[in-house]
Amino acid sequence: MADSRLQSTDLPARIGIIGGSGLYDMAELTDRETLVVDTPFGPPSGPYVLATLRGRRVAFLARHGDGHRHTPSELNYRANIFGFKVLGVEWLLSASAVGSLREDVKPLDLVVPDQFFDRTRGRVGTFFGEGVVAHVAFAHPFCGALSSIMTASARAAGATVHEGGTYVCMEGPQFSTKAESNFYRAQGWDIIGMTNLQEAKLAREAEICYSTLALVTDYDCWHPDHDSVTVDLIVANLLQNAKTAQQVLAAAVAQLPITRSCECARALATAIITRPEAMPAGRKAVLQPIIGKYLS
Repeated sequence: MADSRLQSTDLPARIGIIGGSGLYDMAELTDRETLVVDTPFGPPSGPYVLATLRGRRVAFLARHGDGHRHTPSELNYRANIFGFKVLGVEWLLSASAVGSLREDVKPLDLVVPDQFFDRTRGRVGTFFGEGVVAHVAFAHPFCGALSSIMTASARAAGATVHEGGTYVCMEGPQFSTKAESNFYRAQGWDIIGMTNLQEAKLAREAEICYSTLALVTDYDCWHPDHDSVTVDLIVANLLQNAKTAQQVLAAAVAQLPITRSCECARALATAIITRPEAMPAGRKAVLQPIIGKYLS
């Protein structure tokens, strides 16, 4: 593999993939090149792999880094999403391990959620601040068009997939207490994980379509059979799900690109409230890949 450093869109890929726990690579990726992307927000989780998948050029990033070195709270979400932006990514597919809060959503099932509830604390989930203010709409945090493709791809792969549902994003790295797990169930929420909310927020600010393929590994601790969730249990189920997940992601990639008529593509059009002349020059330069088209 070659190793190069990018400052802009020297080698663009319009499709991005974030691999979560258990999905650190994809067997179908060919013509690979490793790209180290420098960002003004610090280093991403690791190098991006620019490769070909089902005839499309994609950028793949292992969310937790090589060897799974970063906890969910330690992840540099801004750098990860900014890196995809400067590579030219417009569609971002995410795969993540989750626990189920519903009896009928079983371990080894897949879920394509459509809502979030935030239980994180103090994570940075915006590119804005320091003199530039923007408020994007986030009522529908996932791209509906991209999620529909993901769901259809999962069904075509023969997987048991649940369309829609609320993803509770918790801080971690500890798993839930039983009281917390039962509370989430009482609210009617569906799955629980530790990573996807900040990715979705930042992708929306970067005007990138974002969707999640949630891989159910366990019932969380509310279930009498899963009273003590363990890493061994999660890893065992992830390994079973990994092959299916790769098939689903590859099939979804094969259906892209599509026309971007969704709200994601113009999320900043009416969101930036700071007048351009009031923006600090340094901050404008940092955010150029994201807001530049609205400043001319």
